Amino acid sequence: MSSTWVPDVSPETPFSLANIPFGIISTPSDPAPHAAVAIGPHVLDLKVLATHGKFAELFPSLKGKDNVLSESSLNSFAALGREVHRDVRRTIQELLSTETGYPEVLRDNDELRQKALLPQRSVKMHLPVSIGDYTDFYAGYHHAYAVGAMFRGPQHALQPNYTHLPVGYHGRASTIVVSGTSIRRPNGQILLDPTAELKQPITGPSRRVDIELELGCIIAKPNQMGTPIKVTQAEDHIFGYVLLNDWSARDIQTWEYIPLGPFNSKNFASTISPWVVLADALEPFRTKAIENKTVLQDYLKEGREDTVFDIELEVDIQTPERDTTTISRTSSKNLMWSFPQMIAHHSLGGCRMNTGDLLGSGTISGPDPKESGSLLELSKGGKEDIMLYGMDVRRFLKDGDIITIRGTCGEPGQRIGFGECVGRIETALPL
Repeated sequence: MSSTWVPDVSPETPFSLANIPFGIISTPSDPAPHAAVAIGPHVLDLKVLATHGKFAELFPSLKGKDNVLSESSLNSFAALGREVHRDVRRTIQELLSTETGYPEVLRDNDELRQKALLPQRSVKMHLPVSIGDYTDFYAGYHHAYAVGAMFRGPQHALQPNYTHLPVGYHGRASTIVVSGTSIRRPNGQILLDPTAELKQPITGPSRRVDIELELGCIIAKPNQMGTPIKVTQAEDHIFGYVLLNDWSARDIQTWEYIPLGPFNSKNFASTISPWVVLADALEPFRTKAIENKTVLQDYLKEGREDTVFDIELEVDIQTPERDTTTISRTSSKNLMWSFPQMIAHHSLGGCRMNTGDLLGSGTISGPDPKESGSLLELSKGGKEDIMLYGMDVRRFLKDGDIITIRGTCGEPGQRIGFGECVGRIETALPL
């Protein structure tokens, strides 16, 4: 892929010409949220670009639909389908390329360029899609095994169903927030002494607020209720991917999750990155999932091996004293189940998947303890200190801690990334 004429685009930027992720911005001159793409340290305002006289000619797949770029979410654009996403992304790449065949549209058009090409620091980012439903899966094999071994022992680490189907639960869409939003420490019921004969919980702030390093998938086209999505057709229903931090309150979770699973321990907040990396942008980074030796049911057989992506992931923690430590580095290839398999299983019984629905991968951890995607694993269930810069330690998060998740892949000059997924823990509200 050629380079871009856009100034100050570093070879290390995750927003290279090979990427072109989509997001929702508001600007000083236009406070109404609307669509944009990222290129280096800039955004290209698509609402402004749509005012050019040649827009309909350049984007024929959006003919009569250019208003989708002026809406406050990407849902209408996502619903147009993967072929449209591909055409629009390809044309934007052409406009931003040094070898553009349309220099008069943007590169040499001073007036439009100054209005449409803005510094990222000058715009406000919003949730990229309106999320109606959220399902969190448990596809990270090493995390599932490590946590299972922690509580049930190595011989019973994985439940019997784990290798037969993508395990998941329905989360809460109302508290999914965009990167940079502060996270309030939740209150809940906590059993301080699990060994006591009389199980009497207290109610108060969680003492074990944790992170979960995940990849999120956003649904594009819906299916009809009662009509499952075939695993071999599921890619057509994927809009793109985001980074996801599914914050967890482990002490609340331990008391409440039996018999129906997570509830208040998970519903207080989930953070996603503001930029959606389109499915096509990640195609070059496909790789094998973790081997599953179980013979799968036919509806889960994909017919290919490269079903997940090799995205380099890392997690930083910044303390209130401003010391920053990278506490984990891993890869999204550490999944046993792919998103098409998750979609196929989710819709198997006839569940309708809607445009903008978010699916979480579950915590992604590698085989090495240093590749763990949660503090629960890093601290061995809260029993060991995690050493940080500045002679500080953590087992779980303190008020004022800032978590930053990043994900990138590709060579310098052609890096694909999501930007940052950031959240700061705030003090719990008094009861």
